[in-house]
Amino acid sequence: MSSAAVPRRRDARFVLSCIGVGLAAGLLSGLFGVGGGTVIVPMLVLLLRFDQRLAAGTSLAAIVPTATVGVISYAVHGSVAWIPALILAAGAVVGAQIGAWLLARIPQNALRWGFVAFLAVVIVMLFVVVPARDAELVLTVGSVIGLVALGLFTGIMAGLLGVGGGVIVVPALMFLFGTSDLIAKGTSLLMMIPTAVSGTVGNLRHGNVDLLAAGLVGVAACTTTAVGAWLATLMSPLTANILFAVFLTFIAVQMAVKAIRARRSR
Repeated sequence: MSSAAVPRRRDARFVLSCIGVGLAAGLLSGLFGVGGGTVIVPMLVLLLRFDQRLAAGTSLAAIVPTATVGVISYAVHGSVAWIPALILAAGAVVGAQIGAWLLARIPQNALRWGFVAFLAVVIVMLFVVVPARDAELVLTVGSVIGLVALGLFTGIMAGLLGVGGGVIVVPALMFLFGTSDLIAKGTSLLMMIPTAVSGTVGNLRHGNVDLLAAGLVGVAACTTTAVGAWLATLMSPLTANILFAVFLTFIAVQMAVKAIRARRSR
């Protein structure tokens, strides 16, 4: 029997916990252009004792409405590159399948430490390169090829580590493609929607989604995603980079702790 099939108490604590997780995830999603899974997954595990697989599946389902509201919020300010987002999404869907295939063939701890090193480089770059707020993403043959490659890489990492695409796509669009921080965030959120829908369909087939929890988290997140996106427009690019660096540091520490625990448990 899958974890999702195990009855869970639908009491006030369950509802309030889901709402609280959603409010926090929505704010971060709008502010940084990420899906919010880095908050949703550990909080579902900690507060509601979900196992890792069920938490990840529930989180992915909750990301769909959250990212949709985030895209609308950024689109109002003209900060979504629609075609590049679809190119990224296509690459990510294919990359996720490759990542799932590689999952059984590459040591997880080596991947975790590699991703920590990647995040460390990104954090340093956030203080070196501050994007111009009016910079746009221009489509050329070279940039299209680059977007496909970025989408593939993002999908592979998602399949291998379960990380959301935003922590990779947002800095990559700023540093490699020269986009503004706002366009990078809006485009990242749009890219996540088809990817999350695809993943959720698969998770539903395997019973790895708690639909009530996903609904509560997703609806609650929708109420704060627009607030996060609005706050992002008020910040200077430098301030936004500093906050994003703090957020990435939190993720890197989480990943390093998992790697250390896995090594000790051998």
